[in-house]
Amino acid sequence: MSAPLAAVLWDMDGTLLDSEKLWDIGVRELAAELGGVMTDELRHALIGASGPNALGILFAGLGVEPTPAALLEAGRFLEVRVTELMTGPIPWRPGAEDALSLVRAAGLPSGLVTNTKRSLTEYGLNTLGRGYFDVSVCGDEVAEGKPEPDVYLRAAELLGVDPKSCVAIEDSPTGAHAAQAAGCAVIVVPCEIAVPHAPGRVLRESLVGLTVDHLHAALRTRT
Repeated sequence: MSAPLAAVLWDMDGTLLDSEKLWDIGVRELAAELGGVMTDELRHALIGASGPNALGILFAGLGVEPTPAALLEAGRFLEVRVTELMTGPIPWRPGAEDALSLVRAAGLPSGLVTNTKRSLTEYGLNTLGRGYFDVSVCGDEVAEGKPEPDVYLRAAELLGVDPKSCVAIEDSPTGAHAAQAAGCAVIVVPCEIAVPHAPGRVLRESLVGLTVDHLHAALRTRT
């Protein structure tokens, strides 16, 4: 018999907020700043990656030497630009606000689990509303970001629940891999790129119409 659903863990960019399009502007401008051109293949490789991993992928894809000074300057450029883009209201993904309200009304604990660093996540929380989340864990608060499971394991630890009793909501292959590596069941709502089917994953076109029964069913799929 499977354990009861203990918590719902939410990715942010591309899952709750349509903010991948803001990151797209930032990384394409960074690529130009580095003297390169962002291909669609390279852009897709960055989706869902943690900050350090994304910069490594970007430098390799552009053929730029990843010296510590160059990586530091690139990180600063990207943070400043994305901060500018995220200071206003950020568009929601379809059905996301209703889904958060549904989970809160059901009395289920919620955690925000993102690869985005804390300073930028706070802008996202300004749009989302902090009252929807009991905890939030960011990519710069753990040893390794997604696709490693650290952010999910930390969120479950803070909530005092077993990650195997959690359902994660994700939009990218990187995020889905991280959640499953932590032991969570996963509902995947692809945003910018396709996410392959795999055992323990439930794919949806959007969060519109999500119910608590869907969350319980996803947990049963994992087990």
